[in-house]
Amino acid sequence: MNMNSTPKKSSKKKIRIKTRVFVPLVFVIAILLITYIFPRQGSFNYTFTEGRPWQYGLLTAPFDFPIYKPADLLKNEQDSILQYYEPYFVINEGVKINALANFDADANLDTRLSELPPEYKIYIRKRLNEIYDNGIMRSEDFDRISSSRTGALRLKKGNVAESRNTNTFFTIRSAYESVLNDTPEGIYDNVLKSANINEYISENIIYDSETSEKAREEFIQQVDISRGMVQQGQRIIDQGEIVDSRTYNILSSLRQVYDERSGGAAKSTWRIVGQFILVLFMFLSFYMYLLFFRPSEYRNRKHVVFMLLLIVIFVGLTALTVRFDLFSVYIIPFTILTILIRTFIDSRTALFASIITIILSALMVPYSFEFVVLEISATMVSIFMLKELSERSQLIRSSFFILFTYTTVYLGLIMYHEGSVTEAEWVMLIYFLINFIFIMFSYSLVYLVEKSFGFISGVTLVELSNINKPLLKELSEKAPGTFQHSLQVSNLGMAAAAKLGANASLIRTGALYHDVGKMMNPAFFTENQAPGMNPHAGLPFEESARIIINHVKDGVKIAQKHKIPQQIIDFIETHHGTSMPKYFYISWKNANMGKEVNEAAFRYPGPNPFTKETAIMMMADAVEASSRSLSEYTEKALREQVDKIIDSQVEEGYFKLAPITFRDIQTVKNVFVEKLMTIYHSRIAYPELKAPAN
Repeated sequence: MNMNSTPKKSSKKKIRIKTRVFVPLVFVIAILLITYIFPRQGSFNYTFTEGRPWQYGLLTAPFDFPIYKPADLLKNEQDSILQYYEPYFVINEGVKINALANFDADANLDTRLSELPPEYKIYIRKRLNEIYDNGIMRSEDFDRISSSRTGALRLKKGNVAESRNTNTFFTIRSAYESVLNDTPEGIYDNVLKSANINEYISENIIYDSETSEKAREEFIQQVDISRGMVQQGQRIIDQGEIVDSRTYNILSSLRQVYDERSGGAAKSTWRIVGQFILVLFMFLSFYMYLLFFRPSEYRNRKHVVFMLLLIVIFVGLTALTVRFDLFSVYIIPFTILTILIRTFIDSRTALFASIITIILSALMVPYSFEFVVLEISATMVSIFMLKELSERSQLIRSSFFILFTYTTVYLGLIMYHEGSVTEAEWVMLIYFLINFIFIMFSYSLVYLVEKSFGFISGVTLVELSNINKPLLKELSEKAPGTFQHSLQVSNLGMAAAAKLGANASLIRTGALYHDVGKMMNPAFFTENQAPGMNPHAGLPFEESARIIINHVKDGVKIAQKHKIPQQIIDFIETHHGTSMPKYFYISWKNANMGKEVNEAAFRYPGPNPFTKETAIMMMADAVEASSRSLSEYTEKALREQVDKIIDSQVEEGYFKLAPITFRDIQTVKNVFVEKLMTIYHSRIAYPELKAPAN
């Protein structure tokens, strides 16, 4: 069921070329996205939460493995031992040599120092030498180590490192103050200050990051990361048991060992390649299905993006749920995907897309068989129950049946595997109930999808076909004859659509709106004219043709102003295709014998019908209008008229773009004759009551 408009003929080739590139590109993007979000958790396919029951069967240790300490406990123990860790520093001898050399040079060349008395120069040099021998540290390092528990560091001298307390070292500030404060008698600090001694004081105790980090790692390794072992075959937990803190720690340790064993670049790469192949095969199957069995959907880029987006969203949600253990996968309402695709496309495509989504999700979840059985059962029920979404009650009813299916199939699986219903995890019923609530609220998603992708649902068609809608009410008041014509066309089109398996609701709504443009000049159309009134009298044939033709353009403008969906506007544009108002065309030809006619002035703008629904609509419109001119309504007369009108449309090529066959056209003819016979059937004459004889 294709409800979207097809591009105009002039740009069709360009769009087709783009589609050939666009559709495969979208599939490739979807494949890469799902491969990227696939969980990478090796062979440990269990999810568990501390304080919650174990969902799976009996679990025993597949091999010997250590019980790793919890991360917070391990960190506390490492932090405790690191309190006794002493960082490593080295002496930069070059700093002292350069500082003393600079001082000696300035003492001879710089007037600031050369004019000092000799005893001052000797004192300063001696103190600088002593300070550098003790060592000068950065104040940040000094404060950090002084506040540590040991208050010491290890000073490397060659291959030997000795522990030294920080109070044996200077900082630049304390070294400068020491030179000024520890002066012998006869040396005055105000004179020393003028020598700018701070220029010759620099740090020579440098942090050795490489040795320090290596020593720190060795320190941490003294803490044992595990406490105890689990022996192969040892019982860990059974179904229904609560995961306490000890069991949680054991399960976490087993998962960590699995991750370590499955690690390594080679194994990880092959695993990703395997996931890519599986995802590729699933999407390739869907691609081939659209290409060979739903070519109209394959060419519809909005539909392709919509379906692939739904698949990616639900598979991605499953991946996130499994990877981060967010909640049970049975809370995810997979049937919403089925409902949305069924509503806007068709049942087979919905089933195919749902199966692919379920299979890809099953590759991620534990107990894949149970998951597949439950989800496919719910998917099939949702398709059977939701033949056409035209009322909210249908969705509510379907939600209850889906809940019933989940519950029944789950209990059936438990009884099949365990032989008793008492082994069922009743928390699953809560998951199914949450799923049911999500499905109930999916009605709002239908509206969001319509607005986002420009689709149209059965619910919207029902709302639009309400004759109390303002636009239809205005049509019935301004152009009552046109409104009655639209109702009859609607009845004919629906009957034919039901026979061909087309969208009857879409034709009904399109028929009601197809002539709204006649409201602009209702009196110029015969169905709205009173006897003896003809506003075309005296007008040039070209002007009359222009007025008649413009009802299509006017109808499009009116529909767009009232925000009518494009799928309905398609019926307004195509119900005359590129045909001509032949009455005025032939009249002009007869009045202008031998002159060349400007056919563009007598031709509707089109386009011609491009869907089965618009083709039926064009036939119904022409047949209903022409049937009013018949002098008698016998079956023979009606059939001749129907054949004449529709055969003429076929010969002029108005249905070349529509996916409709000659057999379909013959079926439409038969339906029209049957319906017209019913509409124009003769009534019996009622007898008059005779007066009693005197």
